[in-house]
Amino acid sequence: MIVSLAPNSGAQGEYAGLKAIRGYLDRKGEHKRTICLIPTSAHGTNPASAQMAGMTVKHVKTTSTGSLDMNHLEEQTSLYKDHLAAIMITYPSTFGVFDSNVQKVCEVVHEAGGQVFMDGANLNAQVGLCRPGDIGSDVSHINLHKTFSIPHGGGGPGCGPVCAKSHLAPFLPQHYLYDHTCVGRSGHKMNTENKCSDHFAICSAPFGSASLLPISWAYMRLLGPKGLKRASQMALLNANYMLKRLRDYYNIRYLNSAGMCAHEFIIDCSQFSKQNIDVIDIAKRLMDYGFHSPTMSWPVTSSLMIEPTESEPKAECDRLCEALISIRGEIDKVTKGEWDIECNPLKMAPHTMETVMDSKWDRPYTRQVAAFPAPWQNMKDESTSKRSKLWPTVSRLDDVYGDQHLICTCPSLLGNETNSKL
Repeated sequence: MIVSLAPNSGAQGEYAGLKAIRGYLDRKGEHKRTICLIPTSAHGTNPASAQMAGMTVKHVKTTSTGSLDMNHLEEQTSLYKDHLAAIMITYPSTFGVFDSNVQKVCEVVHEAGGQVFMDGANLNAQVGLCRPGDIGSDVSHINLHKTFSIPHGGGGPGCGPVCAKSHLAPFLPQHYLYDHTCVGRSGHKMNTENKCSDHFAICSAPFGSASLLPISWAYMRLLGPKGLKRASQMALLNANYMLKRLRDYYNIRYLNSAGMCAHEFIIDCSQFSKQNIDVIDIAKRLMDYGFHSPTMSWPVTSSLMIEPTESEPKAECDRLCEALISIRGEIDKVTKGEWDIECNPLKMAPHTMETVMDSKWDRPYTRQVAAFPAPWQNMKDESTSKRSKLWPTVSRLDDVYGDQHLICTCPSLLGNETNSKL
């Protein structure tokens, strides 16, 4: 296996891997192989990367259990057998399920002349337990900002090294300064001719981000093989523990035959629409409990995707479970008519300090219910209850309006010139 550290994001890693496949097929004279199969459950960057790499995307359906539809896969590979370049799969799937047919999927694609790209977004459930290459992947990228400790708050920064088997290695990203085909104990030789043959550079730095990659290196060195495996096991354990606690209160989508998930699971909130409760209401109400909401409405509409990872202690997993169980109780009060269907703590969430302390309070529930709904917020030890509350800074916003109006609507600075006194 050969690794290129050049890609500086997951999407760049996808693009680099697909370009390697493209270069390999072109070298073989198979220029007509331009079809890339992608499951309908895939992350949006998958089809985008395939398009950027000059491929045509064709979708493969998924089953009600979250696995790839093998019948449809075989239909697609048969239909595009002479034009199939690759398939992009995520393992475990984006639905949080270990697809039991994953090796068969790779075999079907290989038999049709295609290559397998395995998206490394869910590697948190694999490290130390299995290897993409053994499963059948020809090339994979690794999201170091997800699985290997690089901080990902605020949407970045990211690193997406790409790993390939030997037949694709010559087609990984090259650089105008260094010849990456000369890899070994002697290091990389200088590209004195200032060219990178017919391959491509994917970022300005020949070896990726020097400021970020040492974080993942230190993470792996500190944990070692046993620690990395333990981290994956804890990620799986945390997710299944929380699933077990919540399954009596919420509809859980996509479980395996044993009723278990991988490192993440999906709560289906569509059943509450009859009570005028949407998933956004649950997400906003979680802010009153002191939580930022899990991923909302992806990959399933009206859902929450919970991915605790290995780093959350049991106490914190329990706290989120208790918050969601309490919110389910609040939904039941709306169902029974105890709370108004339009004006209740969920529809009015989140509650800011300014709202709760306002002298005028005309809502049909108490300030206590609004601001301190969680059991741990009402403990006698105030150091761990009310005083530790994280207050939302703003009340409910119109998310749809904000998404549709990306341009700042602030007053023009020119209009303030006459009033400025500098």
